Amino acid sequence: MVPRYSRPAMTALWEPATKFRIWFEIEAYATEALAKIGVVPQSAADAVWKAKDVEFDVARIDEIEREVKHDVIAFLTHLSEHVGPEARFVHQGLTSSDVLDTCLNVQLVRASDILLADLDALLAAIKRRAYEHKDTPTMGRSHGIHAEPVTFGLKLAGYYAEFSRAKARLLAARAEVATCAISGAVGTFANVDPSVEAYVAEKLGLEIEPVSTQVIPRDRHAMFFATLGVIASSVERLAIEIRHLQRTEVLEAEEYFSPGQKGSSAMPHKRNPVLTENLTGLARVVRGAVVPAMENVALWHERDISHSSVERFIGPDATITLDFALARLTGVIDKLIVYPERMMENLNKFRGLVHSQRILLALTQKGVSREDSYRLVQRNAMKVWEQGKDFLTELKADADVTKALSPAELEGLFDLGHHTRHVKTIFARVFGEA
Repeated sequence: MVPRYSRPAMTALWEPATKFRIWFEIEAYATEALAKIGVVPQSAADAVWKAKDVEFDVARIDEIEREVKHDVIAFLTHLSEHVGPEARFVHQGLTSSDVLDTCLNVQLVRASDILLADLDALLAAIKRRAYEHKDTPTMGRSHGIHAEPVTFGLKLAGYYAEFSRAKARLLAARAEVATCAISGAVGTFANVDPSVEAYVAEKLGLEIEPVSTQVIPRDRHAMFFATLGVIASSVERLAIEIRHLQRTEVLEAEEYFSPGQKGSSAMPHKRNPVLTENLTGLARVVRGAVVPAMENVALWHERDISHSSVERFIGPDATITLDFALARLTGVIDKLIVYPERMMENLNKFRGLVHSQRILLALTQKGVSREDSYRLVQRNAMKVWEQGKDFLTELKADADVTKALSPAELEGLFDLGHHTRHVKTIFARVFGEA
């Protein structure tokens, strides 16, 4: 976790104090459930809950762990210092993974809720800018080369649809990790009744894990971190689009450049896309958690702890980084400077070439073979590329073309509105609005 790329709410979720608070709740609810079925006295549950307002001493727990070399035992020892003799009934029939795995899933669920709120904010920003530029013509590109016209709003609508899918995936990933295991050693419930697990799960807003084998199966976590990786890739795709549009030769849109901001220590003229370049890097960090999460699935027999050290890194790092990235991207979109005039200038840079497909199709409609139509259009298009000619002028001067299409018909095919006439339909599909 790097403070430069962290936000307080998500960071607080992974602080030791938060972890120990969740551990306490798991142990307290379990003791309460055990008291309800008569395994431990009610006085034990009452004694534990009296410690609910205790500020657990992280330094003291660390001190105990240095001696016992076991984090859960260190916590339980510290808890007993506050609970007193009744602490002997705490952790009755449980194993460490019951606490560790259930806690991790609580943290991942809470992290999901923060990320879902981030996605809602991003979606709102994209939607606002998409409608703002719904009818702003711009150049569509394939392979980085001019293709056919689109609108800038249509570009953004595509990203809105993508991040809507991201939200749906994250909701599914949240459900995937929202499970609780209180099943004891090797997950057989030999020393703790299944009703205890059900009680703790209900109190924490989780589902019970059908088969825990002492640990919650890590395919759940692999799916969760894979989902974060896909979301990060979507962040990067939009960031790269903005970086390309900000290139000096294109300059159709750019990040907001605040008063007093400096772009280069050497060149005072620079306005660099530093935020979106940063987002590209942060996306790589989030995706870096995916393979380790996948490798955590294959544990030995009923359990080992090879996954534990991995998750101590990727849990905080991936969620904190993605939280920051989504918030940063929202700010970029919200303040993005758009240059419609420059978009139109670039669209017209090659003097009508963007209408080549319409000429091709019109020739085929007039009875010219597709192969001949393609040849006729391409030979005139190459004059525009290589000699800077005007496409319409060249087509009108080509006798083979004008045999099939009159000058007036050719002019009618150079209608920009033809390319954007179904934008309204696509918006209705994306935003669900007439």
